[in-house]
Amino acid sequence: MYDFEIKNVNLFYGEKHTLKNVNMNINKNEVTAFIGPSGCGKSTLLRCLNRMNDLIPNCKIDGEILFKEENIKEMNPIDLRTRVGMVFQQPNPFPMSIFDNVAYGPRCSGIKNKATLQEIVIDSLKKASLYDEVKDRLKDNALGLSGGQQQRLCIARAIAMKPEVILMDEPTSALDPIATLKIEELIAELKKEYTIVIVTHNMQQATRISDKTAFFLLGEMVEFNDTTELFKNPQDKRTEDYITGRFG
Repeated sequence: MYDFEIKNVNLFYGEKHTLKNVNMNINKNEVTAFIGPSGCGKSTLLRCLNRMNDLIPNCKIDGEILFKEENIKEMNPIDLRTRVGMVFQQPNPFPMSIFDNVAYGPRCSGIKNKATLQEIVIDSLKKASLYDEVKDRLKDNALGLSGGQQQRLCIARAIAMKPEVILMDEPTSALDPIATLKIEELIAELKKEYTIVIVTHNMQQATRISDKTAFFLLGEMVEFNDTTELFKNPQDKRTEDYITGRFG
């Protein structure tokens, strides 16, 4: 069973046709990468998967997106966003303690028991490969962490809500190479438990971490295939031109 089935999706911002007839399926417990030049629609499609585009005025979406065979238009958006978590390009920890950042979502969903919250926070930080670095300073302000640590904290915050899917919108673009490597290693570990969809402008990153890759251009999904196949043997001239650096 697919986690997401995307069928004939078109998206308009007012008159602007931003996504054009996109069809694809996203497999469970795989990393699916969206690549393509800036403004090609990859982040827009990512935000369709948890209905973040609902928050944008004049945004109209045609077609169907099924999550676990259920049409997301008919789902409660809060429930959907709990099951489909999101990590953004810039790390965005809340201006509160490391502990409270991770406990924030569970508290909002009604968990008040201190021992339960402690367990969720520790487990989430461990899954985000951050616990050993912060275990002695959980009461410290999260804004004191390095950029890479802040981004892993944001991943822990998403994990604390027990999602089934984690969406990542260029999660390493603001990070240095060492912090980037840690996030990539983390993604490889997380896919054992979660389905991951990642937007990346870094083609080498897509080849390193993803199972499947979709190439977007001007709102159209040009090609979608196993990552090794797409990079070694692209079926479309536009894909070949992009991955060989002729444009981008």
